[in-house]
Amino acid sequence: MDLNFRMHAERTPNPNSIKWVLGQDLLEPGQSAQFEAAPTPAVSELAAQLFGIEGVEGVFLASNFVTVTKREPIQWPDIAQPIVDAIREFVGSGRAALGPEFEFASSEAHSEIAGRIQEILDREIRPAVAKDGGDILFAGFRDGVVELYLQGACSGCPSSTATLRFGIEARLKEQIPEISEVVAL
Repeated sequence: MDLNFRMHAERTPNPNSIKWVLGQDLLEPGQSAQFEAAPTPAVSELAAQLFGIEGVEGVFLASNFVTVTKREPIQWPDIAQPIVDAIREFVGSGRAALGPEFEFASSEAHSEIAGRIQEILDREIRPAVAKDGGDILFAGFRDGVVELYLQGACSGCPSSTATLRFGIEARLKEQIPEISEVVAL
């Protein structure tokens, strides 16, 4: 057992998600991966192992944390220790969290406005959302509408609509008047 291994749990605004913060990097900064079903080990061995725990319905991997989402009526005390054990064993093994068959979703900025949106998301919004165990990925900008993917604890969170409208949409509109609306895909 690695005595230097550090990990702690943080509650998120989503009562069905817990953010497990690691004392080391799991992925490169800025990278993330969302799984809503068990992937093959060639895509993500860690996510596949976590989905093997009864009650896990979502896994989000980020640079230094793993957010696990459980389904109802499973209770956290029933699955927390197997999750901790799986993460501890995996991180201690030194294996890569994302396998050779994993492909990152494209979030390319195709216009000047899209580039400005991406910059604000990366600089201001994604770091704030990561504190709550989630991530926001830019999907596109069409006819004044910004399309985003909500991941990790943000996906299915009861307060995600408010965050989207009063936080993200308000901030983007403040900086980019061409934006009329922000929607989650």
